[in-house]
Amino acid sequence: MILSTQTKNAVLNDLATLIADHSSEIIKANKSDLEKAGDLDPTLVDRLKVDEKKVQGMVASVHEVIGLEDPEGKILSSYDHPNGMKVENRVVPFGKILIIYESRPDVTIEAAVSAFKSGNKILLKGGKEARQSNLELVALWKKALAQNEVSEDYVEYLDIDRETTQKLLAENTHKLDLIIPRGGEGLINYIKQTTSVPLMISGRGNNFVYVHDNADFEMASDVILNGKSRLSVCNAIDKVLFNENIPQLEEKINGLVSKAKALGLDVHGDQKITSFDASVTEAEVEGLMPEEFLSEKILFVSTSGIEEAIATINEYSGGHSAVIISSDDESATLFQYEVDCAAVYHNASSRFTDGGQFGFGAEIAISTQKLHFRGPVGLAQLVSNKWFIKGNGQTRG
Repeated sequence: MILSTQTKNAVLNDLATLIADHSSEIIKANKSDLEKAGDLDPTLVDRLKVDEKKVQGMVASVHEVIGLEDPEGKILSSYDHPNGMKVENRVVPFGKILIIYESRPDVTIEAAVSAFKSGNKILLKGGKEARQSNLELVALWKKALAQNEVSEDYVEYLDIDRETTQKLLAENTHKLDLIIPRGGEGLINYIKQTTSVPLMISGRGNNFVYVHDNADFEMASDVILNGKSRLSVCNAIDKVLFNENIPQLEEKINGLVSKAKALGLDVHGDQKITSFDASVTEAEVEGLMPEEFLSEKILFVSTSGIEEAIATINEYSGGHSAVIISSDDESATLFQYEVDCAAVYHNASSRFTDGGQFGFGAEIAISTQKLHFRGPVGLAQLVSNKWFIKGNGQTRG
């Protein structure tokens, strides 16, 4: 059964109202999760915590999706065959999607609203650390669906153990059409090796900024520090490459290090950077380059120029986001075309790699693969296509 856009939006509008009306219950359930979190990593606690602001963010993300065009059924191309057949290519949902994610209860809302409006059914497998929060939110989903006489199986929460999850992945017991793993490389690699279901990879960050020799350094400092304004997100900055020909580089590095340390950042650097500022921890650069920090740590490295910077980023980054700070378009264009990342910025923060910031509201993931889609994935990307052919008895000779 194809749901009309009006019905989908009615469900989502009720969901937004229910979330707002039950904010205290959501926060209470989340407090229960936080109390059980124990010695959970601080970055995971940051992702796990739900406060009034997070609840408001969930409500806003639902309303954003209500305002977006429904992609389901859209005609991509149409052809009138000489024999009288009508040949159309239309947008269709994937079908049934499983998302596996850790810590973040807001994904239970944001992922599901995008999947639902694009016509998919979604199975949610959240981490055990967010169990009470997720169950509370899915109960609201069920209520919104029921209020509009829509099947509750559009949104399902898999409250299952590890063994059952492994069986699901290996045997595709739920007849999945797509799996979206959101987590570390260990989780992603395990799922790759275990299942035959197609994956949309929401990979790691390890994002870079390259500061060109003609950069506005004040702008560069603002962009770099904004890139560490949240530590637990995949669009945060971990590495900064400074062109060694930047005028007064030592003085500028000293000023940036002072600002970074004032914000509580743990600054590491190569030998050239540490020779400029003794307060910077000298790093074993090769060992740190591939690492996604998800912490206060940031690595400053000198580089000979744009070509070396591009090569370094392409070797070590997670393929998520990269930034060039430069005062000319020629170097920026070279960088943006040659750097192999899903989102490549000229003179702007990597923190904008987010569905809401790109204009399509809630996102289900940020894809770092090249097929089927790349970058923030919202409802317009959670679809496939199919050929619809209408004839009146045509046969091929």
